[in-house]
Amino acid sequence: MAEFTTPQMSRMRSVRSGGGSPLHIPASPFMKKLGCGTGVSVYLMDRVGQVNASPWAIKKINSKCASKQVEVYQKRLKEEAKILKGIDHPNIVGFRALATAKDGSKCLAMEFGGEQSLNDLIEKRREDRLQAFPAADIEKVALHVARGLQYLHNEKKLLHGDMKSCNVVVRGNFDAIKICDVGVSLQLDENMTVSDPEVEYIGTEPWHPKEALEGCDITDKADIFAYGLTLWEMMTLAVPHMDLLEHEDEEEQDEDEASFDEDAYYSRLGTRPPLDPEALGESYRRMLELFYVCTEEDPKRRPSATQIVQALEGNSLIHQK
Repeated sequence: MAEFTTPQMSRMRSVRSGGGSPLHIPASPFMKKLGCGTGVSVYLMDRVGQVNASPWAIKKINSKCASKQVEVYQKRLKEEAKILKGIDHPNIVGFRALATAKDGSKCLAMEFGGEQSLNDLIEKRREDRLQAFPAADIEKVALHVARGLQYLHNEKKLLHGDMKSCNVVVRGNFDAIKICDVGVSLQLDENMTVSDPEVEYIGTEPWHPKEALEGCDITDKADIFAYGLTLWEMMTLAVPHMDLLEHEDEEEQDEDEASFDEDAYYSRLGTRPPLDPEALGESYRRMLELFYVCTEEDPKRRPSATQIVQALEGNSLIHQK
């Protein structure tokens, strides 16, 4: 979960970007933490002293990262920087700089895409005991994320490889919606297939499609499956397949973890999680249809990002092949 603290003033330490120009980045404790993931944290950096300078998001290895994993995440930061340099799309967070600190660690400076991740908004809504996001908000996220995926798949021949609510950032009241974290992206060939036998689909387990679990060919449709589950997150305010691990309060957490049905959890991976259409109502009909078709177990039955964009822009229904 992202943590939010009041930024404080501090002495600035200089790092140099890949091009040699100096960047001045505060030490981590003095930047506002936007979020964190396995091995990395993202901070908000206000570019003090520069006229009309927009803030940047700074991704760096966090202090809790196991020492044996630091090299892995340093490599991912470099790969992400390389990919982001070649990307220019309004629904994908932009590249700003790759800096090397005095200790040799890498810091990736990116466009500040939004104050919160979609996952943050989901958690906040759940904590406030609210229901699903309004259908109009889900549809807006669906269109903007699909446009980003269409660009990645068709223009850059890239599989994002880790679609989920944590990797969508939102500014304001859904005023801007951008995909982030392309650090585990994979190259697609002319058939929209990951053909390099040396690369591995990483993703995040609850969002894995069946083909990733069974060692079958990975195509652009792996992103589509995870995209469908991202819409499911907005309709249920939950993590896919994690209903087996629900606890009423912190005191009961250890007991609940002990009773977690691991076999049932793994048997559900790659399948469509349950949803109650009647509880959602008629206004969610198009988003429900999109969710169902995107989470078909057979990747060939899922729509492409282009088909999703065309259907949403044309206000038409999305039909299975």
